[in-house]
Amino acid sequence: MDGQYYFEKGNTHLFGRNGTKIDPMIAVYYFKKAMTFNHIKSEGVLGFCYEFGLGVEKDFVAAEKYYLSAALKSNDGLSMARLAFLRKYGRPFVKIDRVEAEEWSEKVKLNKKSIDWIIQAATVDNDSSCQYALGVCYHDGVGMEKDEMEAYRWYKSSADQGNPRGQGILGYCYGEGFGVEKDELEAMRWYRLAAAQGETVAIYNVGYCFEDGIGVEKNLIEAVKWYTISAEQGNAFAQNSLGYCFEDGIGVDQDFKLATFWYKKSAHQGYPWAECNLGYCYQNGIGVEKDDQLGAYWYKKAALQGHARAQHNLGFCCQNGIGVEKDEKEAVKWYRRSAERGNIFAYHSLGYCYQNGIGVDVNEQEAVFWYYLSAEENHAPAQLSLGYCYRNGIGVPKNEREAVKWFRQSAEQGNALAQNSLGFCYEEGLGVVKDCPKAVYWYHKSARQNNPWAQCNLGFCYANGIGVEQNNTKACHWYKQAAAQNHARALDKLALHMQNGLGIEKNLDMAFQLFLRAAEQDHVAAQYHLANCYEKGWGSTVDLRQATIWFERAAMAGCRSSHERLRRLLVRACLVSPGSLPAMSDDDLMCSGFICGHSAPAA
Repeated sequence: MDGQYYFEKGNTHLFGRNGTKIDPMIAVYYFKKAMTFNHIKSEGVLGFCYEFGLGVEKDFVAAEKYYLSAALKSNDGLSMARLAFLRKYGRPFVKIDRVEAEEWSEKVKLNKKSIDWIIQAATVDNDSSCQYALGVCYHDGVGMEKDEMEAYRWYKSSADQGNPRGQGILGYCYGEGFGVEKDELEAMRWYRLAAAQGETVAIYNVGYCFEDGIGVEKNLIEAVKWYTISAEQGNAFAQNSLGYCFEDGIGVDQDFKLATFWYKKSAHQGYPWAECNLGYCYQNGIGVEKDDQLGAYWYKKAALQGHARAQHNLGFCCQNGIGVEKDEKEAVKWYRRSAERGNIFAYHSLGYCYQNGIGVDVNEQEAVFWYYLSAEENHAPAQLSLGYCYRNGIGVPKNEREAVKWFRQSAEQGNALAQNSLGFCYEEGLGVVKDCPKAVYWYHKSARQNNPWAQCNLGFCYANGIGVEQNNTKACHWYKQAAAQNHARALDKLALHMQNGLGIEKNLDMAFQLFLRAAEQDHVAAQYHLANCYEKGWGSTVDLRQATIWFERAAMAGCRSSHERLRRLLVRACLVSPGSLPAMSDDDLMCSGFICGHSAPAA
């Protein structure tokens, strides 16, 4: 007698072959006996027994150990097929690694007889666990071509025999319309049957159905209850979902520390969504101390498993040197990988890189291509970027109507920058019929989202009665909002109102300080007004040297009024001593339309 003899004896008792009574415990005894003869197939089958609780207590960690041993020793087909599954989906305390899962799946393809043991047991012996496993092979294309209908057929055979994993995955088929017509009520029925037998994935899916109202009335508290049951049993999917509930306060009180607690549990089991979420928490200090390096570390863990959002986030870290060394070419590499998986954020980021030459040569046509892909998927920032391209003729012929179309789509999704840009188009009649009340409407939308350009533009509208009744008090209110964000144009406008006591108490000292802040940001109008203050001693002591410096800076930037004022100041300086310079008339203080005109907002 040898290992093969005991292996066959084990199969006979496991499946009740040749009229033998099914007895999994005796089968396990024979498989272990066969292993003493170094019989590798017995080791793989023993792993299967531990995975499904056949003759032994269910133990996923022990199953993994036996599978790995058999697969590494002799490329045992059964072991490699099950490792492909466990590494892709995980099970409590068995780590997910989707790169390794793909490697095992590829190795199975090299051995045509890899899953013969599963096929025989499923088809001839009618074993429910093997029927489920065969369904997985058809589902994922492991050892055979993918076939949704065949996967469903074998799942159904398993479920009809009461197998909890067959029941759980059958619920998935009905819930997703996989191999069968979608039926959410039927999905929930099968999930509940599997959950009642303690199947942790099914328990998680019951929670998911309650969260989204799939086949049952939406109930967030119930969702959290089911997620908790599954998470506490070690299910990585449920742990991640429970973390998300705590992060956003879904069905529970918001608790960032508990959110990261559950994300960590899931991430340490290799679940890529949790790895990405944990990276985000570290990057933004949510429930943990902010740590950019750990943020990038967890993004990379998920990115290497093909998680599209993590790949994009890692690219952003590389582009900006957040937690990793700045490397724009590496950023583009990760953006591309994410884009290949259909991530619309990555489409937009690639477009930005091509437009601005970040990690690639500037290619405006390529930028528009990526912006368009993202914009077509209704990504508001990409719609805004595409609108700018059409408005300014970047990579496409200039087309203001087309620009307005994309600005509008982005603005209607609540994008504050797009709302401001759309308002400006209505104010100036760019691509649309000029309509100042509509301009004010969109400026208001954007300003309420704290966009400083829109706040400043809205202030200007109130100051000048554009689309609204003229109101200096309201103008100052909005200028203040933008000035609080150090917006140069708003600082200058607010200072002018303070200087003249329009809608706000007159305060020359404060006006001077605001002009100075704006002027130091190279705002030309503020430089002109600051020079004016130095010359006249408004809010400061008279300082003709400083007046000359600021008039000159403004003149160099193209301000004709500053050029003229500088010329006159220098002429007088040659004729009289600085201390005896005459006061200038109010007309001299007027600035040109170039200075006080309503310039276009920056993007």
